[in-house]
Amino acid sequence: MNVPMPGGSSTDARVRRVAAAYEALDGSAARLDALLALYASDARFCDPFNNVRGHAALRNIFEHMATQVREPRFCITESACEGDAAWLRWDFSFAGGRIDGASRLVFGADGRVLEHLDFWDPARQLYERVPLLGALMRLLRRRLAAPPQR
Repeated sequence: MNVPMPGGSSTDARVRRVAAAYEALDGSAARLDALLALYASDARFCDPFNNVRGHAALRNIFEHMATQVREPRFCITESACEGDAAWLRWDFSFAGGRIDGASRLVFGADGRVLEHLDFWDPARQLYERVPLLGALMRLLRRRLAAPPQR
C-alpha cells in the first residue's frame, strides 16, 4: 500500500501524473487535452452535479467550469494508492471561493483512469453563500446537527 503522510504525495506514477495534470489546469485547451489523455476514452466521471462517461462529456464539464469561475486552481494536498485504486485530497480555489474535497480514481491496465468519483459538500461550500438559500441551509444544518456534549 502506498499511503503518504498528510500533505504528502503518492509515489505511484499514475497518481503523480493525474495530480500534476489537475494542478496545471488553467482553462487552456492544451492543458485540458493533457488531462484527458490520462483518462480512458469511456471513463466515468461523477461529482455532486454530473455523472457522465467519455472524453466529450469530461471536456464539456471542464470547459464549462472554465467559463463559470475565474482563476481556477487545483491543489492536491494528499494522495494514497493501493493497487489500481487511488484517493486524492484536493482544494479547488477560484476568484471568490474555495472548495475542498476528495476524489477516488480507478486505473485500468493501461494506467489510464477508468472511473473518477468526486466527493465534496455543495451545500456547505456553495449553497450557503447564496443570500436567501444560504440562510435556509445554515438553519437546516443547525437543526439537524447533534447537540453539543455537556
